Amino acid sequence: MVQPPGFRDLSKPNHVCKLNKAIYSLKQAPRAWYTALKTVILQMGFHNSKADSSLFIYSNDSNLYYLLVYVDDLVITGNNPTLVTIFIQQLGDMFSLKDMGSLHFFLGVEVIPTRAGLFLTQHKYVREPLVNTNMSDAKDISTPLSTTQSLQLVDGTAAVDNT
Repeated sequence: MVQPPGFRDLSKPNHVCKLNKAIYSLKQAPRAWYTALKTVILQMGFHNSKADSSLFIYSNDSNLYYLLVYVDDLVITGNNPTLVTIFIQQLGDMFSLKDMGSLHFFLGVEVIPTRAGLFLTQHKYVREPLVNTNMSDAKDISTPLSTTQSLQLVDGTAAVDNT
């Protein structure tokens, strides 16, 4: 290890700095961030999902909360909006957070609230290629495959099953 250019101390040419915590953009930073966040979340009473280590669940009496972590993005939801807001404030006191409000996009999935719940769609991935190829005004057509038929792969070849 050597002193970085512009920060060389000629009186101590063999001295270097010791990092006390991870610096953003270093390869260790994501793990350090996740470890610090996970420690705090577990101390607040959440537990890891057995299916996904980035999903944390809090269940107490009738309160149920989910926290999903993806790199430096968090999705927090629960059945009591007041307590969700308090939880976000508590996390904000410990970490530098920016509350983006209601969820609209996450990992390329558009989230649209409806009366029945949430509608998840990826229309963006369909619209962009159509716009890029000047086909956004193309007419819709129905699929040529009958709804009573199913497509099966037989030895790597598509075969139609009419049963």
